[in-house]
Amino acid sequence: MEFDLENPLTNVDDHHFETTLLPSLFLAESDHMPSMHYLKTLKAKDFDVSLRRETISSILQVSCNIDPYLSYLAVNYLDRYLANQGMLQPKPWIIRLLAVSCVSLAAKMKKTELSHTDFLGDGGFIFDTQTVERMEHLILGSLQWRMRSITPFSFISFFISLFKLKDPPLRQALKARATEIIFKAQNDIKLLEFKPSVIAASALLSASHELFPLQFSCFKKSIANFSYVNKEKMSQCYNVIQEIAMDGYESVFDTLSSSETPVNVLDRHFSSSQSDKTNSTITTSASTVTLRPEKDNKRRKISSDYDHCNNHKNTFQLSNT
Repeated sequence: MEFDLENPLTNVDDHHFETTLLPSLFLAESDHMPSMHYLKTLKAKDFDVSLRRETISSILQVSCNIDPYLSYLAVNYLDRYLANQGMLQPKPWIIRLLAVSCVSLAAKMKKTELSHTDFLGDGGFIFDTQTVERMEHLILGSLQWRMRSITPFSFISFFISLFKLKDPPLRQALKARATEIIFKAQNDIKLLEFKPSVIAASALLSASHELFPLQFSCFKKSIANFSYVNKEKMSQCYNVIQEIAMDGYESVFDTLSSSETPVNVLDRHFSSSQSDKTNSTITTSASTVTLRPEKDNKRRKISSDYDHCNNHKNTFQLSNT
């Protein structure tokens, strides 16, 4: 069975998602994170950060034309391996071998076929099958064979459900932008300290602030009221995510023309009825929302005084037992 990053756990009936699967995800996510010692090491040594960046670049070089989720999974394996085994020797062939092996394992998990030419790049290194397999076994042992990684994508759909958006195009737009932010943020070492669920929640809040600014406080409260979310950590992560998301924001949306981008999804949804208006107004279950370009919106930190939300609370709790 192909590994789905949005559904890392198997053999759980959909009807028991909230009672069985969801608590398991929150309780197990820390097992799929690199240690805090790893983050401290990276913060203390610029050279180690440079090696990590170079290895990630090699991973992207190998997998960039295949599947972005495959790349994300490979980088997750990389960080967890380095956290357990220590940093690499600064030798180009070692960096390349580790990158190739992480991508190979991710491809096997996702049932993605890779040809030998996929592993050829500017580095000019060619590894035989046995060499790659030996490196794969070292990675597997270091990760204790926990290859079905719990990532931010595992929590996206659940958190979106808390927002009570009724229109599928709006949910699709929110998910698409949050996913883009998560991909963009993975390389930043500051996010290594946060749990995948916190990163998912923060990315969705950042996306909602861009797309539905008047609903932002309602969305933030919906997530903050959820018992498994640490509000302080979410606030810290959100601020980091905002800086990453805003970096080059306008150029991203000016250059992307795919119909799957959040802006184009929203444009298709509203252009037929309100094409002559600069600002489009939509109605959701909570209130009326005005959509406007992000360049007109100043970045906003999460704070306790931005906690007004119509007349109702959206509280969701799970038992920790």
